[in-house]
Amino acid sequence: MPALGFEEIVLPHLDAAFNYARWLTGNDADAEDVVQDACVRAMRFFASLRHDEARAWLFTIVRNTWYSRIAKRRRARDGAGLDGLDAEPRDEGPDPEAILLQRRTVDRVREALEQLPVEFREVIVLREIEGLSYKEIASVAQVPIGTVMSRLARGRDRLSSVLKRSAPVMERVQ
Repeated sequence: MPALGFEEIVLPHLDAAFNYARWLTGNDADAEDVVQDACVRAMRFFASLRHDEARAWLFTIVRNTWYSRIAKRRRARDGAGLDGLDAEPRDEGPDPEAILLQRRTVDRVREALEQLPVEFREVIVLREIEGLSYKEIASVAQVPIGTVMSRLARGRDRLSSVLKRSAPVMERVQ
């Protein structure tokens, strides 16, 4: 049986890496650049990959690539928006009112996530949206698992507070 190559092991995770990069950078163009640079790095260091950890390994490279770009530009991107992110499902079933309510909810959550410091936003996205385990997140973020757990708890609390403050008046009354 021939050994699996880069295309079979790493490329299946490319969409998830792009989604993660988009959350980090705040826009599609920068995310594309980061993922492209990360893929070049991943190809160069492919021999160091343990095949059972391809997704977390690629996410780590994406994260490091992003931080390298920030250092080169010498400016923080903590306040970057999430323009271009279409997180809502394309379901033909709901009626127009349900679709409108769903869009408002997605927008509220997106805006609330934007207000979080990057270290909290990052672990929430990796856990809740990308479905990584605590161990994988620790590997990607290069922090101990306890730090991941702490950041998740604090990030969720902050996200909840922001969402409560931004809730429409009628929702708060009920």
